[in-house]
Amino acid sequence: MADNKLADRVLELRSLLDELVRTGLVDQRDANRLLGTPRSPEQAQMHPLTYIASCELQSQQGGVLDAETLNRWLADAAGVPLFHIDPLKVNVAAVTEVMSFQFAKRHQILCVDASKDRLLVATSQPFAEGWVQQLAHTSGRRIERVLADPADIQRYSVEFYSLAQSISGATGLKGSSSAGNFEQLLELGSLKDPEANDAHIVNIVDWLLQYAFDQRASDIHIEPRRGMGRIRFRIDGVLHHIQELPDAVNAAVTSRLKILGRMNVAEKRKPQDGRIKTKRPDGSEVELRLSTLPTAFGEKLVMRIFDPEVLLRSYRELGLAGDDLHRWDTMLSRPNGIVLVTGPTGSGKTTTLYTALKQLATPEVNVSTVEDPIEMVEESFNQTQVQHSVGLDFAAGIRTLMRQDPDIIMVGEIRDLETAQMAIQAALTGHLVISTLHTNDAPTAVTRLLDLGVPGYLIKSTILGVMAQRLVRTLCPACKAPHAMDDTDWQSLVRPWKAPKPETVYRPEGCLECRNTGYHGRQGIYEILPFTESVQALIGSDCDLQALRHQGMREGMNSLRLAGAKKVAAGLTTVEEVLRVAPPPDISF
Repeated sequence: MADNKLADRVLELRSLLDELVRTGLVDQRDANRLLGTPRSPEQAQMHPLTYIASCELQSQQGGVLDAETLNRWLADAAGVPLFHIDPLKVNVAAVTEVMSFQFAKRHQILCVDASKDRLLVATSQPFAEGWVQQLAHTSGRRIERVLADPADIQRYSVEFYSLAQSISGATGLKGSSSAGNFEQLLELGSLKDPEANDAHIVNIVDWLLQYAFDQRASDIHIEPRRGMGRIRFRIDGVLHHIQELPDAVNAAVTSRLKILGRMNVAEKRKPQDGRIKTKRPDGSEVELRLSTLPTAFGEKLVMRIFDPEVLLRSYRELGLAGDDLHRWDTMLSRPNGIVLVTGPTGSGKTTTLYTALKQLATPEVNVSTVEDPIEMVEESFNQTQVQHSVGLDFAAGIRTLMRQDPDIIMVGEIRDLETAQMAIQAALTGHLVISTLHTNDAPTAVTRLLDLGVPGYLIKSTILGVMAQRLVRTLCPACKAPHAMDDTDWQSLVRPWKAPKPETVYRPEGCLECRNTGYHGRQGIYEILPFTESVQALIGSDCDLQALRHQGMREGMNSLRLAGAKKVAAGLTTVEEVLRVAPPPDISF
């Protein structure tokens, strides 16, 4: 396209439309209509490619001319590689030092990767090259150009440079963040920590929360390290490195969040808990649970993000369906007894319990909970938070709730014998009790209760069933591809059971929708063991766990790996993902 009217100049709407008409992508009538239609001030500020994409023209070659199609066309026409900016993979501190914001804005470019001898620069003007020599001279590095979506360049330029400016401004505040640092070095002249309410710190915290919402993070980790702080997001169960902050700024960000969470800012020696309620960019409310922990280099802060929308999800959306859903509903339909949900931290137990309570909390019943802490506030049932400082623990909470005329009681976790005894007492007096327990699988819940000191005859008479669960990442529906799986991979998943290998399985490919991970979202895999008469007969002080598992399997219980195998066969996830989260079966035939 070197000899056409786009070469060696900044792209304009008329010349771009003329070239699209010439190459047969746009009809001349559509081009004339766009040129004859007055543009609003906001549209006039758009890059011409972004404006054309917003008009959703029908391509002469079929389909709608969206931003992706137009960007691919322009990249091919200019002979420049197309690049999709993933903010999770950009070192903001490094790329913003390469050039000023004004320079980047003037030339509509953004550095997306910086190494010792090379700069990778995204541009939305592939035919304007005047800046390349200037940047190569000032940086002393080789320049590689790529084409990126103009809207992404504009958005991330503002975000990256605003963040870098806030960090730089906050770093300029005099102070030391070393309170609580075991390697503290006394620095004379340090007056105070950076002010947690300083405008720069407020901007950093606002960016952090908005960025986490935008990236679908479930947890935010703010971790002090030697001389700096590190921010990581957990997305679909996997941690991603996001940003590094100077140690003084890191401490100020932590203090700011503690203020928002109504925590004691001065107390850095003891763990604390707090919560924040805020809004996403789309206006929907979201709750964050805060937890601090003193570490060798200072105070670590973890924020768990709770989306109220999970309370509106059905069991099927959580991944619970078929026979497993029937067993689960059957257990919850009983008027009294105990239903246990087991699994490690982060396996989705809280979401399962809240979904169950939301469906059980009809106007005809009194649903009450005792939690530590209350993770999501829901007005359809009564929630009580454990407060050890005033003697309100799980056992005391259950004891009090039994005088509150409850029908259904949810206990956050059974941790000790006293709590287990109170839950059993509630079940024996006509209440349905739902709680969690930390075990690897469903049958092991029996031995866990026995270890706590609960007699076998009470387990038989009160436990209705146990459900173990894990969360697996689900394949991105936009890019998953068929895959021929060999027998070894399948047998590693279903061993020691015999299950037919599916004809087709899928593997992750990676696209824009999933940030090139191949996965988007998570679903549960479940192992449900109803306490039938034959299962109860095996429970005693010398309970044989193998016999319990065998009996559960005979009555239709799927192990976690078998449940995962069904998800693999349905094209929802991969063998590797199930093997990553599901424990190997401790059973043989």
